[in-house]
Amino acid sequence: MDYVGEHEVIVVGAGPSGAATSTALSQKGHDVLLIDRHSFPRDKICGDAVGVGVTKLLYQLGLAEKIQEAIREGKFYPLKTMRLVSPSGQTLQAAFTNGEHGEESLIAPRLYFDAVLQQHAVENGVRFLRAEVMEPIVEEGRVVGVRARENGAIKSYRSQVVVGADGVTSTIMRHLRPESDQHRDMHRAVALRAYIDDLEIYPHEVEFYLYREISPGYAWIFPASDHSANIGLGMRLDIYRRKGENLKKMLRDFLDIPDIRKRLQRGGVLRNIATWPLSFGSQGNLQYAYDGALLVGDAAGFINPLTGGGIHNGVLSALFAAETIDEALRRRDTSRESLRIYEKRCEEEMRSGMRRSFFYQRLLIYFPGFADLLVKTLKHRTDLSKIFLQKL
Repeated sequence: MDYVGEHEVIVVGAGPSGAATSTALSQKGHDVLLIDRHSFPRDKICGDAVGVGVTKLLYQLGLAEKIQEAIREGKFYPLKTMRLVSPSGQTLQAAFTNGEHGEESLIAPRLYFDAVLQQHAVENGVRFLRAEVMEPIVEEGRVVGVRARENGAIKSYRSQVVVGADGVTSTIMRHLRPESDQHRDMHRAVALRAYIDDLEIYPHEVEFYLYREISPGYAWIFPASDHSANIGLGMRLDIYRRKGENLKKMLRDFLDIPDIRKRLQRGGVLRNIATWPLSFGSQGNLQYAYDGALLVGDAAGFINPLTGGGIHNGVLSALFAAETIDEALRRRDTSRESLRIYEKRCEEEMRSGMRRSFFYQRLLIYFPGFADLLVKTLKHRTDLSKIFLQKL
């Protein structure tokens, strides 16, 4: 087994959370190795919605020009309004609010979005390596690097801190967090995404559909252009298993809803159909900081339980991780006790919103009529509607 060398920080996973962590650390002057098993651009199964809260954070990392360029090239699609439809057909329409520096909510297909963030990290001095991380290197209970397969050979990469940013099925998380401490089915979901080109689009408007057959969950139509959309649905995992449903059939049933069917031009031709799991941030008492390691984004399980969105909390946790690691490296203490401030920062910033979203989710389960009440309430409560508008 080859020993390759040492870095201050190794970040595993170059999605939004990993790229943001790497960029922020490199901007603070640290030596960062970013590892992903894919080269970029590459597709990632997702709803592709990026709220204004995300773009605000990315502007702070210096991505304003790149985001605006992607909009001009038609890769990112700006959003102006939201449509939320209840089971009885009540409809809420609300306008998105842009940031003070022009930040917008977007549909940003991950094929393009992740590539922009990964390239920005490299341009900011991050070293990128295409390799498949097999496991963290743990010595005397402390993470000191990773083992990865590069071009068929297993190599060791050492560091003072390892960041697990490798998604909901994270290799780093599964090795560090015991099976008994991982997400239970009631705090997980399963979702299906496809793209559609023969649906009449409401320009610059995202659509959410709450209906009984999928509660607690929703179907969505997110326009990627004036002529195509990301379409899909998601459902809590324990209920999905109990009902014995089929996601592809559920999506076809959604397309058969009269108000949707009349918008189809060729019967609803779907492409790039794929499923993926989600882990909610509503399960308490989970560990995110270890001796020599942190978990960020979906690897930590920071997905919003009501919206199913993870990019906002993923980037936010990345910035907290970078701040925490920078402080720890400067005082030369990367123990769990030193890194636990990261858990406190995440708790203070995200936990109350997660609990509130999970509370609404449970109401949708036990009181099906709550979805209609929710839409009525959102019409008059802009603070609640921001759950959908800013934390996609």
